[in-house]
Amino acid sequence: MHELSIAHNIVNIASAAAAEAGTEEISAVYLRIGALAGVVADALRFSFAIAAEGTPLANAELIIEEVPVTVFCPTCNTEVTLPNPRLFRCPHCGRPCGQIIHGRELELVALETP
Repeated sequence: MHELSIAHNIVNIASAAAAEAGTEEISAVYLRIGALAGVVADALRFSFAIAAEGTPLANAELIIEEVPVTVFCPTCNTEVTLPNPRLFRCPHCGRPCGQIIHGRELELVALETP
Protein backbone atom coordinates (compact mmCIF):
# COMPACT_ATOMS: atom_id res chain seq x y z
CA MET A 1 0.00 0.00 0.00
CA HIS A 2 2.08 2.89 -1.28
CA GLU A 3 -0.64 5.35 -0.28
CA LEU A 4 0.78 5.31 3.25
CA SER A 5 4.17 6.53 2.06
CA ILE A 6 2.44 9.18 -0.06
CA ALA A 7 0.43 10.25 2.99
CA HIS A 8 3.61 10.52 5.07
CA ASN A 9 5.19 12.71 2.40
CA ILE A 10 2.11 14.95 2.28
CA VAL A 11 2.20 15.31 6.07
CA ASN A 12 5.93 16.12 6.01
CA ILE A 13 5.55 18.74 3.28
CA ALA A 14 2.49 20.32 4.88
CA SER A 15 4.05 20.31 8.36
CA ALA A 16 7.14 22.06 7.02
CA ALA A 17 4.96 24.64 5.26
CA ALA A 18 2.97 25.20 8.46
CA ALA A 19 6.15 25.73 10.46
CA GLU A 20 7.51 28.11 7.84
CA ALA A 21 4.26 30.09 7.89
CA GLY A 22 4.24 30.17 11.68
CA THR A 23 0.94 28.34 12.06
CA GLU A 24 0.37 25.50 14.45
CA GLU A 25 -2.51 23.79 12.70
CA ILE A 26 -3.67 22.90 9.19
CA SER A 27 -7.41 22.41 8.76
CA ALA A 28 -7.47 21.17 5.16
CA VAL A 29 -5.12 19.78 2.55
CA TYR A 30 -6.09 20.05 -1.12
CA LEU A 31 -4.74 17.52 -3.62
CA ARG A 32 -5.16 16.86 -7.33
CA ILE A 33 -4.85 13.20 -8.28
CA GLY A 34 -4.96 12.02 -11.87
CA ALA A 35 -6.77 8.88 -12.92
CA LEU A 36 -3.45 7.41 -14.08
CA ALA A 37 -1.49 8.31 -10.94
CA GLY A 38 -2.01 4.86 -9.48
CA VAL A 39 -3.37 6.23 -6.21
CA VAL A 40 -6.58 4.96 -4.64
CA ALA A 41 -8.27 8.00 -3.09
CA ASP A 42 -10.00 6.07 -0.29
CA ALA A 43 -6.76 4.32 0.67
CA LEU A 44 -4.97 7.67 0.70
CA ARG A 45 -7.64 9.20 2.95
CA PHE A 46 -7.32 6.27 5.36
CA SER A 47 -3.52 6.47 5.30
CA PHE A 48 -3.55 10.24 5.72
CA ALA A 49 -5.53 9.95 8.96
CA ILE A 50 -2.89 7.59 10.33
CA ALA A 51 0.09 9.60 9.09
CA ALA A 52 -1.32 12.88 10.42
CA GLU A 53 -1.72 11.69 14.03
CA GLY A 54 0.28 13.85 16.42
CA THR A 55 1.12 16.46 13.76
CA PRO A 56 -0.28 19.91 12.89
CA LEU A 57 -2.49 18.04 10.42
CA ALA A 58 -4.12 15.74 12.99
CA ASN A 59 -7.56 17.26 12.43
CA ALA A 60 -7.09 18.23 8.80
CA GLU A 61 -9.52 17.25 6.10
CA LEU A 62 -8.00 15.75 2.96
CA ILE A 63 -9.81 17.18 -0.06
CA ILE A 64 -9.07 15.37 -3.30
CA GLU A 65 -9.86 16.59 -6.79
CA GLU A 66 -9.81 13.65 -9.16
CA VAL A 67 -8.42 14.59 -12.57
CA PRO A 68 -9.69 12.67 -15.61
CA VAL A 69 -7.42 11.54 -18.42
CA THR A 70 -7.13 14.12 -21.18
CA VAL A 71 -5.23 13.31 -24.36
CA PHE A 72 -4.41 15.08 -27.60
CA CYS A 73 -6.07 13.61 -30.67
CA PRO A 74 -3.91 14.33 -33.72
CA THR A 75 -6.75 13.44 -36.08
CA CYS A 76 -9.22 15.89 -34.53
CA ASN A 77 -6.37 18.26 -33.58
CA THR A 78 -7.87 18.81 -30.13
CA GLU A 79 -7.63 17.77 -26.50
CA VAL A 80 -10.27 15.26 -25.44
CA THR A 81 -11.22 13.75 -22.10
CA LEU A 82 -11.36 9.99 -22.22
CA PRO A 83 -14.53 8.40 -20.85
CA ASN A 84 -12.52 5.24 -20.12
CA PRO A 85 -8.89 5.81 -19.08
CA ARG A 86 -7.97 2.31 -20.25
CA LEU A 87 -8.89 2.95 -23.88
CA PHE A 88 -6.64 5.54 -25.45
CA ARG A 89 -8.91 6.24 -28.39
CA CYS A 90 -10.55 9.52 -29.25
CA PRO A 91 -14.22 9.39 -28.24
CA HIS A 92 -15.07 11.47 -31.35
CA CYS A 93 -13.19 9.80 -34.20
CA GLY A 94 -12.11 6.51 -32.62
CA ARG A 95 -8.44 6.92 -33.58
CA PRO A 96 -5.65 6.04 -31.12
CA CYS A 97 -4.33 8.89 -28.96
CA GLY A 98 -1.03 8.54 -27.15
CA GLN A 99 -0.14 12.03 -25.98
CA ILE A 100 -1.37 12.40 -22.39
CA ILE A 101 -2.15 15.99 -21.39
CA HIS A 102 -3.71 15.41 -17.95
CA GLY A 103 -4.32 12.44 -15.71
CA ARG A 104 -0.95 11.66 -14.13
CA GLU A 105 -1.06 14.44 -11.52
CA LEU A 106 -0.29 13.96 -7.87
CA GLU A 107 -0.14 17.53 -6.62
CA LEU A 108 -0.43 19.23 -3.28
CA VAL A 109 -2.41 22.28 -4.36
CA ALA A 110 -3.15 24.19 -1.17
CA LEU A 111 -3.22 24.15 2.60
CA GLU A 112 -5.91 25.79 4.70
CA THR A 113 -5.52 27.06 8.23
CA PRO A 114 -8.33 27.54 10.75
